[in-house]
Amino acid sequence: MKARVHVMLKNGVLDPQGEAVRHALGAMGFDGVQGVRQGKVIELDLAEGSSEADVTMMCEKLLANTVIESYTVEIA
Repeated sequence: MKARVHVMLKNGVLDPQGEAVRHALGAMGFDGVQGVRQGKVIELDLAEGSSEADVTMMCEKLLANTVIESYTVEIA
């Protein structure tokens, strides 16, 4: 079983990496970009019998800083 976790900073949390990317894109001539939020994708190969609840617990304990980040889980 595979799981994909998308982690993003919550709205209202400053994203300096996203701002650096936005600025760099503007410098390259891509003037239409008004904002960038950068996150991460974590792909997990899970043993049979693992559940979405297991992945959620992983996110809560390690994969996401739930104070400043939100996450979504996809099971495939």
